Amino acid sequence: MAGQFHVDAGFMPLFDSAVLIAAREIGFAEREGVDLTLHRETSWANIRDRIAIGHFDVAHMLGPMPIACNLGLTPLSSDTIVPFALGLGGNCITVSNAVWEGMQALGAEPDLDPMKAGAALRGFIAERSAAGRDPLRFAVTHPHSGHHYELGYWLAACGIDPRRDVDIVIVPPPFMADALAAGRIDGYCVGEPWNSASVARGTGHIATVKAAIWRNSPEKVLGVRKSWAEDNDAGLAALLRALHLAARWCQDPRNHADLAGLMARPEFLGLPPDMQMPVLSGQLNVGDGMLRRVEDLFVPFDKAANFPWKSHALWFYTQMVRWGQIEHSAAHAQIVRECYRPDLYRAALKPLGVALPGANAKVEGALKTATPVGSAGASLVLGPDGFFDGQMFDPDRIEDYMASQQAATSV
Repeated sequence: MAGQFHVDAGFMPLFDSAVLIAAREIGFAEREGVDLTLHRETSWANIRDRIAIGHFDVAHMLGPMPIACNLGLTPLSSDTIVPFALGLGGNCITVSNAVWEGMQALGAEPDLDPMKAGAALRGFIAERSAAGRDPLRFAVTHPHSGHHYELGYWLAACGIDPRRDVDIVIVPPPFMADALAAGRIDGYCVGEPWNSASVARGTGHIATVKAAIWRNSPEKVLGVRKSWAEDNDAGLAALLRALHLAARWCQDPRNHADLAGLMARPEFLGLPPDMQMPVLSGQLNVGDGMLRRVEDLFVPFDKAANFPWKSHALWFYTQMVRWGQIEHSAAHAQIVRECYRPDLYRAALKPLGVALPGANAKVEGALKTATPVGSAGASLVLGPDGFFDGQMFDPDRIEDYMASQQAATSV
């Protein structure tokens, strides 16, 4: 059965590509009859464009990117669907040593608390502004990225306007640490291991983490060309089963040393295995040798981490509207709802008898603790999924949510 289905997949050198890489390298794809060929890329723009023109059948993609493609926000718009998520969390916000020193003087502590860090950053920005200095420059990986939206959400919730109080620029993930060290940027939001890379070099400090801003929140997904999916339904289902098995393997602590060694290979991340371990163990060196334990820093399998929740897609959409990337309309919201495809996820995995959520969406931020829920198949535990500022997102009340965010941002 090996090689029955050929799939070309693009990926970026980030740890959250691990599920896709493990599916190929540990043999799960081959066992499902999938000849999976991996192509490493250097920027998200390349991933976006190469899937649009048909070089890739599927790709490791930013969660909002397929939505942007379908809404016509990209140079080469294409119909792209999301039948599988590649994990939850995994990002951090890192600042230069100089910025961290300024934040510390205003009450920031190395505890990754987003509210405390945000208040200190707000004060530091105000001091710089009063002194007539240029705004701080923060980098994100792409305009349509979870990094961009979680950075903006964090800043705004802490009283910092990301449109006026700071400059936000685009830098590919592998270049973030170099840009910080060179003084080209003052901070960045990116997935691991590129935050730990700055800490290891002694040039940056991790101020907070995605897992604290929004617990167990969406990040990377499997983007699939819709036309390819429709022509290769059996191949896609086989690939999703392989990814499910790979994600379960990645989650298992007994495999973490092997996974770190795999991801360290030059064709994948090209960084030492010990730099991969923080994202797996949740034990982060945030700077100056200070270790902090982060619950659910990166979740590749547990807590329905691979389920493509429509509420995740709709939250990303609300941020596109909030920051002026698109106007809200019922038609746009419907395009977003149709982008994430839990129906394909269920169809592929039902034969395995795994836990499958019964709903397609949920109220984001409502689960304060890990919560068992009803599901098709085995038992399922979700959450916690709280936002650090206590807000909740009800996908059935999307207009009310966007109105409340606009009001908060304009204050």
